[in-house]
Amino acid sequence: MDLSLTFEQQMLVDAARKMVRTHIQPILDAHSPDDALPKSAVLAIMEKAAELGLTSARIPEEGGGAGLSALDYGLMAEQIPPAVGLILQPHEATTTRIYLGGTPEQRERFVPDLMAGRKIAATASSEPNVGSDPRGVETRAHVDGNDIVLNGRKLWISNASVCDVMNVTCRMTAPDGSSRLARILVEPADSPFEATELHMLGLCQSPHGEVVFENCRVPKRNFCPDTGDTAKLLTLTWLTNRPLVGLMAVGLAQRALDLAVEYAKVRKQFGRPIGSFQLIQNDLAEIQTAVVTSRLVCYNALAAIDRGERANGLSAMAKRYAVDACDRAVALAMRVHGAMGLSVELGLDRIARDIRMLHIPDGTPGILTLIQGRELTGLDPFRG
Repeated sequence: MDLSLTFEQQMLVDAARKMVRTHIQPILDAHSPDDALPKSAVLAIMEKAAELGLTSARIPEEGGGAGLSALDYGLMAEQIPPAVGLILQPHEATTTRIYLGGTPEQRERFVPDLMAGRKIAATASSEPNVGSDPRGVETRAHVDGNDIVLNGRKLWISNASVCDVMNVTCRMTAPDGSSRLARILVEPADSPFEATELHMLGLCQSPHGEVVFENCRVPKRNFCPDTGDTAKLLTLTWLTNRPLVGLMAVGLAQRALDLAVEYAKVRKQFGRPIGSFQLIQNDLAEIQTAVVTSRLVCYNALAAIDRGERANGLSAMAKRYAVDACDRAVALAMRVHGAMGLSVELGLDRIARDIRMLHIPDGTPGILTLIQGRELTGLDPFRG
């Protein structure tokens, strides 16, 4: 077992770091850290991310995508600022869902522009009363002539206010009153809907919004094939998403560790650097341990996905453990800094707020624990 990166993998990591340093960070710095990026900035980021395949990571090369392994995707995603990661990941996942679950016409019409970063995608599953159970969605749709009429609300939707196409999970109602889970591709330019920006605790530059559909008319050609696997398609993409979110937390905790180590070397008390005190060294060791173990558990889950193994439990464990451990690590880093750790000037406060945001996307800690328990026991804690 060789845990070192291959030459090709190190090149991917270096390329991602260079892209962030040269192109992405200047865009973030040019806009308020407390407001969602405008669409022009998101498109500029998409254009650069597309050059590295981050907008088409899971689409095979024969389909025009990057065809990255899950592990290679994770290695690159770890280098991306999480505010940008929560723009790119939902876009890439939606593009993959259209590629895998759309009609040939839909793939031809949407996927090339989405892979190239010329258009922005979003997926709308969560609702005010529905989160981890997509089968419980309350948004309804029915056929009316050549259109599908959509009514309902979606909440906590990444890219909601800037997207060009939204993959909406809803229940399609038949004339006899029965309904089934369905997916509809909604283009705001042709099928306007209300999107309201949400102000969040952290990751403020990432656009998150609430969406309201009121008799929104969508052409029937935007109805995705009724194969009965809408929930399964969402789950398959969630499996990779979860370790990716875990690696976003790792990236934040690594920054906190670097700051804490540097500060411990220069800050003096009682005539010597605080890094020479055993309790400070203990905190630093705990932070490093959290970062390294979190990174490895995420890599392990992604490698299992690449091997074709059933990775539901590993994926859930990776995200839950990594975000929890790295959240604690950031708190320890703030403690190492003492009063300076509470200052806005240092920036650890923003890291602390950002990492707290990562507990929720792609599965809350409680839901992920139950998924892991289900895989261990074979007993379903959700539906019995």
